[in-house]
Amino acid sequence: MESKKEHWENIFANKKANEVSWTQSYPKISMQFINEINLPKNAKIIDIGGGESFLVDVLLAEGFTNITVVDISEKALEKAKLRLGKKANLVTWIIADITTFETDNKFDFWHDRAVFHFLTDEIDIETYKSLVGKSVADNGYFLLGTFSPKGPFKCSGLNIVQYDETEMKALFHDSFDMIRSYQDEHLTPFNTTQNFQFGGFQKNKFQ
Repeated sequence: MESKKEHWENIFANKKANEVSWTQSYPKISMQFINEINLPKNAKIIDIGGGESFLVDVLLAEGFTNITVVDISEKALEKAKLRLGKKANLVTWIIADITTFETDNKFDFWHDRAVFHFLTDEIDIETYKSLVGKSVADNGYFLLGTFSPKGPFKCSGLNIVQYDETEMKALFHDSFDMIRSYQDEHLTPFNTTQNFQFGGFQKNKFQ
């Protein structure tokens, strides 16, 4: 049986950016939230499942200086580095499965567009919740994007879990307060739409 890593390595090895549904030339909701919270340019940012995402390009262009990108696929990160050229040296790149990822760093902003919804096992979900809870700095922020109940049930042949605003808020309330909620109709490279639910969180005072 194909492992998770093999699955994603095969996808990024065989498909171009315009051949996968999640490609987004400009991360509209992500940048909207970053601007709304006035995130400092030297904030410690981590992008979970950043892969080939263009968020890192936009962050660098906006002057952010402390960016880490994590992805399970080495091939995806290689593609991003090649696209960025010398600018890739300004970014920390980590190959890791988020369910086994460990870090002692405290990040000011944790970004996850469409990784968490692939976690369908309760143990993996709890592991993720614990990780983000301990890895975000006091008063730090967390932006989560998943398919909404109006979105797809699967992505890249894998089952996902859909979340609405209430479910997302309840799931992370032990560590975070939801301060923003967004719905987004993502237009894929194939001119279809996928409905996303985004939750913008801040580390709560009880942590």
